[in-house]
Amino acid sequence: MKFGTKAIHAGVEPDPTTGAIMTPIYQTSTYVQKSPGDHKGYEYSRTHNPTRTALQNALAALENGSHALCFASGMAAIDAVIKLLKPGDEVIATNDLYGGTYRIFTKIFQNYGIKFHFTNMSDLGNVEALVNENTRIIWLETPTNPLLNIIDIKGCAAIAKKHNVLLVADNTFATPYLQTPLDLGADIVMHSLTKYMAGHSDVVMGALIMKDADLAQELAFIQNACGATPGPQDCFLVLRGLKTLHIRMERHCQNGRKVAEFLQNHPKVEKVFWPGLEEHNNHAVAKEQMRDFGGMISFVLKGDRQEDAIRTLERFHYFSLAESLGGVESLCGHPASMTHASIPREERMKAGLSDSLIRLSVGIEDAEDLIADLEQAIGS
Repeated sequence: MKFGTKAIHAGVEPDPTTGAIMTPIYQTSTYVQKSPGDHKGYEYSRTHNPTRTALQNALAALENGSHALCFASGMAAIDAVIKLLKPGDEVIATNDLYGGTYRIFTKIFQNYGIKFHFTNMSDLGNVEALVNENTRIIWLETPTNPLLNIIDIKGCAAIAKKHNVLLVADNTFATPYLQTPLDLGADIVMHSLTKYMAGHSDVVMGALIMKDADLAQELAFIQNACGATPGPQDCFLVLRGLKTLHIRMERHCQNGRKVAEFLQNHPKVEKVFWPGLEEHNNHAVAKEQMRDFGGMISFVLKGDRQEDAIRTLERFHYFSLAESLGGVESLCGHPASMTHASIPREERMKAGLSDSLIRLSVGIEDAEDLIADLEQAIGS
């Protein structure tokens, strides 16, 4: 089954009671049992809900996994993975990652005796050098947020297998339309479904997908015991979004290329971060593990001044200044003061995230209008 067909059909069936082609929203907290323990597979909606089950089945199919678990947010999904650990365990993570991930690692779980190492994972030698007897997880994003660095998933998987540690891949920027980390050796794929997977900026949700049944059982226990589960209405919205994921991502990629090339040739732009450019560090790895290069782009203006970046962000018409990404509409943001403000400035600067970096989530509008908006916002 090809991806577009899978996006529409995998994991979902017409409602057996009515024949409804869309999965119903099972807006219920509990389920009637014939006798204690004698039920139809559902007891309480924190544990299982039919709408959520359909979404989890669809996600597993799209990522070529066997099991998927949905959570109330991407952060709740991350929280569940780190709860697999115990005091004294260590995690190796990329030094260029979403600010919320950095925050939960350093401000929450570090207090429970878990140690986190942040390094430039574009160079696999940095990863190998940090592995020790306490390492339990290697955590990567690729492309990274917000510098669009590319990390070799296969290479990281080889290191993880060699040392018997889990490899977790945040696939939010790429989606399974562009890459499937489980096929490249990852143990767990994490998504903020809020972004491209739902695709319409109207829901907050996260997910974990894996192939290993025992690992899935451990994480399902955490999902149920800690209770950060999404409601059926939100699951319905993500299911709806998945049905157009392939055509949306195709347009995001097309527009992303046009915008990146425009920015690359603009006289006031110093540097463009987009993995589809041949000049991009690790472009060859991106070409190897991705099917296209996505709609996320970051750039720095010449002079690298924060005031110029802020002025540009305030001038946009079609690029709305807002947190988040991956919706049908184009968004712009200032990572240093918005999505990555929780990372200390010194750490941001070491990773290459300057105060003047602008991040774009290129939507599916007409590319000519987006380029005209960039032209007037940046100025000549």
